[in-house]
Amino acid sequence: MKLSGACHCRQIRYVLNWPENEPVPARRCGCSYCTRFSGIWTSNPDAKLSVRFAAGSPEQRYRFGTGTADFVFCRHCGVVVLALDDNSESIKAVVNINTLDPGQDINFKQSDSDFDGESTQARIQRRAVNWISSVEFQPGTNEA
Repeated sequence: MKLSGACHCRQIRYVLNWPENEPVPARRCGCSYCTRFSGIWTSNPDAKLSVRFAAGSPEQRYRFGTGTADFVFCRHCGVVVLALDDNSESIKAVVNINTLDPGQDINFKQSDSDFDGESTQARIQRRAVNWISSVEFQPGTNEA
């Protein structure tokens, strides 16, 4: 299943190729950062994510807490699109489902998540197993 999404101004866009017939988890994060913007995340280790930034590097990154992931947001419209973890052999990612394009028929499986108290090593190991493992960045264009 091919899902698409973007920040509000579409300077950051992505295509998420999701395994067929797999429900899409929608995990509402309870951390202090995600609760401020209602972050709801999805990932599947068998999914493939292709991200395209418009020309001129519209993305900004924010790292906090354990310092093990970068939250990627648009410097133009401020929308948090995804989070990246580069602590494994390859970059892993989760996508904010609030940035999925409207009108897509998606079977969400909603849940809450809370990782307070999780050790840094346990966090990295969890992401290595559960986050999107195929992440590709496309060259920027002047298209908006």
